Amino acid sequence: MNKKYNVAVIGYGWAATAHIAAINATDRAQVTAVWSSRPLESAELSARHGSPIAAYDDLAAMLADPSIDVVDITSYPNQHAAQFIAAARAGKHIIIEKPLAIEWADILAMKQAAEESGAKTCVCFECRYSSQFLATKALIDSGLVGGLHYGEIDYYHGIGPWYGQYRWNTKRELGGSALLTAGCHALDALLLCMDSSVEEVTSYSTQSRNPIFAAYEYTTTSTSLLKFSGGAIGKCAAVVDCLQPYYFHTHLVGSEGSILDNKFHSQKLGGLNRHAWSELSMKMLDSGDVSDHPYQTQFQAFFNAIDENKEMPLTSFADGFATHRVIAAADKSAAEGRTVKISEIPIA
Repeated sequence: MNKKYNVAVIGYGWAATAHIAAINATDRAQVTAVWSSRPLESAELSARHGSPIAAYDDLAAMLADPSIDVVDITSYPNQHAAQFIAAARAGKHIIIEKPLAIEWADILAMKQAAEESGAKTCVCFECRYSSQFLATKALIDSGLVGGLHYGEIDYYHGIGPWYGQYRWNTKRELGGSALLTAGCHALDALLLCMDSSVEEVTSYSTQSRNPIFAAYEYTTTSTSLLKFSGGAIGKCAAVVDCLQPYYFHTHLVGSEGSILDNKFHSQKLGGLNRHAWSELSMKMLDSGDVSDHPYQTQFQAFFNAIDENKEMPLTSFADGFATHRVIAAADKSAAEGRTVKISEIPIA
């Protein structure tokens, strides 16, 4: 077997700790360096994570290290673009947390850097690698529910002062929108399941009147209607100001049946009771905590793809770019109060 890939992590917060554990748990990579804007000690990092890790406070110096093969960006969203471009130009492959960036112009610059460098990229839309959506997509691909003509996948997760992300998430330059900050996972899952390009988006946004959420500099609830090129339609709600348990609502309707969260019905299976759902055995997306995310499965797939000199399956830069383009159209629609065609969002 080839040597393990050495991974350097940019940013040392909540997501980084989950990433480090997941990367080290793969059989193809290990974290050997961490850069943070906060002072860190190499010995303390190494002891905490159980392997030698060098702490850096100079990002350029870390990127110049020829022993580093992959850079994992887990910093604040408004730092992603500059760090991504620097890593690509340094010849590193890249793992990057969602969102790619807050501003569409920054995402376009990242796309150019990725294309010019040839860097392989893994975008952390890890829900595509969850038990729930691996099983859901397999059921769709089996044909048991026929061709989908309607789908709705919604994200309900109240991000208030009780949640670590809240301390920076309230800022427009860091959170962006309800879709960019968190609802992007639901929209990305919807695009995965519908498997058709989006033609246009109509989106509306609003905000809770509860004073808990008054600090937000952007509207914290949006709902977006999508028209797909094949004639199907879809809906995605992104609600980060709800007061309820976390819920990743999924309802997909096809010509031969439907899928509702972890349940389904199919006309193709004889003997099923059409008045009752059949249950699928899967681990549901029922928490926003990064410790519950399927990073290890996703990262293993990424390192395998690098081994084979192939693009990352399911969550490549191109996949993430396509999802962010729909988000850009949705946010533009909500801001301008009109339907936005996807063609209005430039690709270069």
